[in-house]
Amino acid sequence: MIVEERIYRIRSGKTSEYLKLVREKGLAIQEPILGGLIGYFVTEVGQLNQMVHLWRYADFADRVARRRTLSEDARWRVFIPKLTALIESAENRILLPTDFSPLQ
Repeated sequence: MIVEERIYRIRSGKTSEYLKLVREKGLAIQEPILGGLIGYFVTEVGQLNQMVHLWRYADFADRVARRRTLSEDARWRVFIPKLTALIESAENRILLPTDFSPLQ
């Protein structure tokens, strides 16, 4: 199992708009394709205007296949420009659980 951590810095004043888009349209497209949403978070202290979401995959090949399917989805192609217009920067990390992690 791997976890993908996606960190988006949202343009100042656009957090509510971003969250509304994800809540009302984005997750309905993403979740059936990607599966494995662990959580969606906003920052409260430290670097502000950030969204952090975590997705679980069986392995890297599973992630690649699911992300490819998402990128080819016609609904996603229409939706993503609306979302990316609100994102100032993005960072992705692939996390591997330790042998003692509760997530395996």
